Amino acid sequence: MRAGYAVCRALCQATTIFMFRTRLFGMENVPKTGPVLLVCNHQSYLDPVLVTHALPREGHYMARDTLFRGGPFDRLIRYLNAYPVRRGEADLTAMKETLRRLKNDALVTVFPEATRTLDGSIAPMRPGVVLLAKKAKAPIVPTLILGAFEAWPRQAKLPHPKPILIAYDPPILPEQMRETPDDETIATVRDRLEALRTRYVGHPMFGARTQG
Repeated sequence: MRAGYAVCRALCQATTIFMFRTRLFGMENVPKTGPVLLVCNHQSYLDPVLVTHALPREGHYMARDTLFRGGPFDRLIRYLNAYPVRRGEADLTAMKETLRRLKNDALVTVFPEATRTLDGSIAPMRPGVVLLAKKAKAPIVPTLILGAFEAWPRQAKLPHPKPILIAYDPPILPEQMRETPDDETIATVRDRLEALRTRYVGHPMFGARTQG
């Protein structure tokens, strides 16, 4: 891990623990080496940082192309392994870049709902990420984000200090995907995220929160 990345990671850890009392479960399910695709539900702008800030390896992320406008912020997110994707269309350049990074043994985070949730629920997921995993021979780790919607809903300009939980399910291995249609695999990912959500939505860190 690069020194600058490690410093940014430590700052993110301190911020998320102090502001959001972040808890993580199932970190042992994320391979420490080789290509990995974290397939996550999408609740807030915080999500890319949340799902990788405690992992012992660098993360890579797609980010919407409007963030890459030059200047210090552009340079920062590129240094932190972000790369642009055009939303609302099949961006072949972004897909090729994702595949290139996976083939270079990167851990890549993707959000196949394509946009942040409107109400906290998990929307249908696009199957294109499964094809990338198959081509790169990368395991898929279903990764649940819970509480980030309450911390930073779409209509809010700034985040609020609400508790956030991240849970990593056991990986779906390349050999398990090989003979399964992509739409069935992504449906399995979504089902496993829903199961994680059911398991953790009543966690004491959320108080009397009810399932949405």
